[in-house]
Amino acid sequence: MTQGIVVGLDGTDQANAAAQWAAEEAVLRGTGVHLVHVKETSPEARLPLAAREPDEPWAEDLLARTAAGLRERHPDLSVTARLLPSEPVASLVAAAEEGDLLVLGSRALSGVAGYLIGSVGMSVAGLVERPVVLVRAFDASPSQGSVVVGVDLRHPVDTVLGFAFEEAARRLARVQVVYAQQLPVYATLGPAMVPDIRLTVGPEIQRSLDDLLEPWRAKFPDLTATGRVTIGSAGQELVRTAGEAALVVVGRRTRGSTPGTHIGSVAHAVLHHSRSPVALVPHN
Repeated sequence: MTQGIVVGLDGTDQANAAAQWAAEEAVLRGTGVHLVHVKETSPEARLPLAAREPDEPWAEDLLARTAAGLRERHPDLSVTARLLPSEPVASLVAAAEEGDLLVLGSRALSGVAGYLIGSVGMSVAGLVERPVVLVRAFDASPSQGSVVVGVDLRHPVDTVLGFAFEEAARRLARVQVVYAQQLPVYATLGPAMVPDIRLTVGPEIQRSLDDLLEPWRAKFPDLTATGRVTIGSAGQELVRTAGEAALVVVGRRTRGSTPGTHIGSVAHAVLHHSRSPVALVPHN
């Protein structure tokens, strides 16, 4: 039996936003929230010994205060908490496998410059076999805006599309499906060199995208699902489309990738530049 949504806390504003997001998501799912903290990740560990409290009392207080705040906002929500004593990456991965979803905080570099996930968060996101959502400090509500999902028409993945449609159904939100076609170099040289094939490939690819979405539209008839074909970088187009989306969904291939280090170029770009919460969904 899983523990619902697992949230990693480290005392930062971003982690607090992740807990708030997870609580809202848990209400939508009808499940609970499990808060965890790994002692080695305490932000006060960087302070001189004389200037900081012992880590364990600090961590226990963090968990208690966060749990109390979530229960105050959501009286019917089940909130549990646990202090993890061992190595951060291994502990978070193990805790995540006990839940349905892992939620972590992620801080911006500056303004709209992007995400600074950190080595722990990136390693965990590349290892865990559950979906991972990374939340910015000002993105505490999962219920507003559309759900944006990136697809690869050459290798469509039901796991990723299913996650996106289910999240949209919980919110009664619109689904925006994006496929970015990277054309060969000669196709962008212009009519002076070669015919512009974008005029011919665009409609054909759009038909393929509509065919891909047809069964999902039938399965979720109450949702509005639009498909858009763009030419260029998939990561850049997803970030551009996301805007103020409730959630951006991207896939992470697990088979054939290097554990803990490779999440794919598209996922990497979206995680570092999207202002909206990002769900990274593993698949084979």
